[in-house]
Amino acid sequence: MSMKAILVPLEQNDYTQSVLTSAHLLASRFGGHVQGFAFFPMYEVYGFGDMTPLWVTEGRPSEELAGEARKVFDRFMRQEAPSAVTQAKPVSFSWLTEADPGDIFVASHARVFDITILGRPGYDPSGPRSSTLEAVLFESGRPCLIAPPTPPRELGDNIVIAWNRSTETALAVAHAMPLLHQAKRVTILTVEGGTVPGPSGEQLANCLKLNDIETQAVTINPGKRTSGEMILDYSSSIGADLLIKGAYTQSRLRQMIFGGATSHILGNAALPVFMAR
Repeated sequence: MSMKAILVPLEQNDYTQSVLTSAHLLASRFGGHVQGFAFFPMYEVYGFGDMTPLWVTEGRPSEELAGEARKVFDRFMRQEAPSAVTQAKPVSFSWLTEADPGDIFVASHARVFDITILGRPGYDPSGPRSSTLEAVLFESGRPCLIAPPTPPRELGDNIVIAWNRSTETALAVAHAMPLLHQAKRVTILTVEGGTVPGPSGEQLANCLKLNDIETQAVTINPGKRTSGEMILDYSSSIGADLLIKGAYTQSRLRQMIFGGATSHILGNAALPVFMAR
């Protein structure tokens, strides 16, 4: 099992180095191929007295920004693998010149890749956008790897599965099997009170063992903290370098209003997060 086809929609912002580092670390595990392209968001605007939306891009002409993005991508990919990677496999790369702006293109193009790498969404309007992540999660049928603000040094040796017994998390685990097979340590973490009806962490551990993946199932009581806080705190306490999480077990609207584990993790994770829905 492998995860060789990796897509990187590249925006030039504070997350660029982390996105590229995450992509290279992942590709190095499988001898993968990274395809990059210049990503330009589109905004819906309305003319005065006209309710027909017009889609426009932001900033300087896209040709200029696309050229800059390609230079950054090529320069990074020609470098040697990060020093933290041992026994890394060769990484190949290419650049897509014919890419349409907007989230719709990202999501549709991602359908033929094993995974898409995006920066962690935040509150900075010039940074990675949650709309892009949600488009890929909901429209591509493929998983995302969400890069943290700081470039990771390792990825995939010490994995935590945030197991809430849901269909979404089951799908994330299924997509992540190539990584789970290579991991040195896998922990299945269940937070009491943060689950839906379904199989226990121990049951998941038994099934993964049948696939030759040794795991440890852990259940913790959050006390006064939320599930999202506990997942990140526990992952940090054991030095995890990757978190596997199903996205939006609750509706996106409910998470926006009341909060939820997915929303907290997207806003605060300091490690790479593998998400699927």
